[in-house]
Amino acid sequence: MLLTGRLLRNRIPGRQWSGKHRRPRPVSAIAKQNMIRRLEIEAENHYWLSRPYLSAEQEHGHAAARRAAAFEAIKAASTSKFPPHRFVAEQLEQLNVTKKWS
Repeated sequence: MLLTGRLLRNRIPGRQWSGKHRRPRPVSAIAKQNMIRRLEIEAENHYWLSRPYLSAEQEHGHAAARRAAAFEAIKAASTSKFPPHRFVAEQLEQLNVTKKWS
């Protein structure tokens, strides 16, 4: 077993490119450039997100009117789908068609 380990010490078991003991991929110049570009974009995003457009006082309740109007629109749309109200008297009116005792 020790001899086998010595002879096959550089062997990657199973599939070379996946798994726990996978063969490491060489890092190319293009991969380095892409990583640097992604890190620069992330740094720029962090810069812009760290400086808010509105202050905390301005942000508090700034969209309350818009949200209330949107809620009223949704409520009106949902109630417009309801059929008109029906009363029990209207449904029982059919029984008076054949009323013979009056």
